[in-house]
This record gives sequence, structure tokens and C-alpha cells, in this order.
Amino acid sequence: MTFTLCAPAKINLHLRILGLRQDEFHEVQTLLQSIDLHDTLTIRRRPGPLTVACRAAEVPTGRGNLVWSAACALWEELGRRGEPQGAAVTIRKRIPSAAGLAGGSSDAAAALRGLCAAWGVHASARRLRAVASAIGSDVPYFLAGGAAMAGGRGERIRRVPDIEPLWVVLARPAFGVATADAYRWFDAERTRPGPPRRSAGMPAGWRQTWRGLVNDLEPAVARRHPDIAAMVRRLQRSGALLAAMTGSGSVVYGLYRRRPAAEAARRAVRRRGWRTALTRTIGRGEYARLTAVVPQ
Repeated sequence: MTFTLCAPAKINLHLRILGLRQDEFHEVQTLLQSIDLHDTLTIRRRPGPLTVACRAAEVPTGRGNLVWSAACALWEELGRRGEPQGAAVTIRKRIPSAAGLAGGSSDAAAALRGLCAAWGVHASARRLRAVASAIGSDVPYFLAGGAAMAGGRGERIRRVPDIEPLWVVLARPAFGVATADAYRWFDAERTRPGPPRRSAGMPAGWRQTWRGLVNDLEPAVARRHPDIAAMVRRLQRSGALLAAMTGSGSVVYGLYRRRPAAEAARRAVRRRGWRTALTRTIGRGEYARLTAVVPQ
């Protein structure tokens, strides 16, 4: 039997780095938002060792993929010995790597749901969240998606009301940015050593004005890659409600209420030689429908 499900990307609407923790992780406060751009996972039930395959050259397969990590973590949580068995996972990639869109984390969360179906087991939402937290900081968010605040190292998730539906222009340069590099550059420029500071909360009225939202990683990354700052300014001039780098980069996004404005901005970006995608935000209900496990 075969199961398919989608793994949507995310953007960071707001990202504050509150400091470095004793465990060497960064304390963050971030507002995450799901978008319709997604990978697709196909999971086939079959005897023998678990396999993970993907045609995208930049994506590791087997043990180097977060899907493999998810399978191992779930297998162990279920009390089973040895390495995972009984499934073949194929990933069809549409979310670019090293882009700040968390495609690998979304694939891992999708794998948890899909493997439960393939292995014929039920795991409660609480149990899946615990497994997801052990895989990676972004993975727990992708179990429910939509709009959510993430704290801690990113694993503490608090739902917030859906934002208004918006069109999203994604602009990707020819280079990627490793998450570790972005945080290392941020640390090198920090002016406040010491324990993590407390959150100041979200900017007042941000849902109406889209002002005051920032990405603390963006300045440090843009100093190494000035094209990122230039693209943010270009999207701002195109009329974007908000333009920013997502996560650790390298993708920059612009938000628009009307599709024609988004399409015009995308055409302008493509003329600059950047790769682009036009997508849209999705709320929690649509996220649940999109990520449902479909047997075939």
C-alpha cells in the first residue's frame, strides 16, 4: 500500500534572537507562517530496511536526510529494535535547500505522520510532538502549521489566529546560506553578551500595519551577501506589505494583498536574474487538509 502527503514550507514573519543559552542553542522568538509551496512525500509499505530517495542532487538520501532521522526517532519511540523497516520513502522536492524555508524539517514532520500510517500505528499528538522535538527545532511546528509563535530553540509552539490571506513572492539568489553560518555571523556581531534576554513581545498593531516586524539574522547575513539587502529594498519599493529574508536565508519574500501586484513584483525580480516562485499563505485548516495522509 502507498501513502502520499504534502510538506509545506514556512516563512518567518518576525524573528528575534534573544541570546545564547547554556546548551549552546540560541533562544529565539519567531512568528512562523505556512505557505502553499510544498514538497510531496510518497511512502510505500514494503518488507525490508527503510529507504529514503530523492532526485534533487543537493538533498542527501539515506542517513543524511532528516526523514531518516524522523523514522529512526519514531521507530525507537514505538519500542522497536534495530533500524527502521517496512517502508520506502520518496521525496519530490519543490522547496529549495539552504533557503530559510525549512523544507527538511517539514519533510521530517510529514514522514512522522506518513510512517504512522504505513506502519499501522497510532501516535497521539503529544507523542508526535515529543518525537519531533528530538529531531530538530523547526519540526514540531510542522505538525500543525498555520500561524504560530515559536520560542525556546524553536520547539515551543503557541498557536495564534490566522493572518489575512496574502500572496507571497519568493526570491532566491544563486547562493544558499547554511543555518550555522547565519548564527555564527550574528554571534560575531553581538553587542550584548550574557544570558538570553526576555522577549519584548510582538509589535503593537502589526496585523494592521505590518510594521515593526524584523529578522535579527538579516543584517549579519546581508553584510556578507549585499544582494539580499538590495532585494529586500526592491520588494519594498514594489509595494510589499512586508519584505524580509526568511529564517537564516537566502530566500527573500514579499507579501501582497492582490495577486496582480505580486505577479508584477515577481516579473521585476526575475529580470534581476533571481529564481522566483509565486505562492500564498495558508491557514491552519487548509494546512491540515493539505498535509493529510492519502492512501492509494
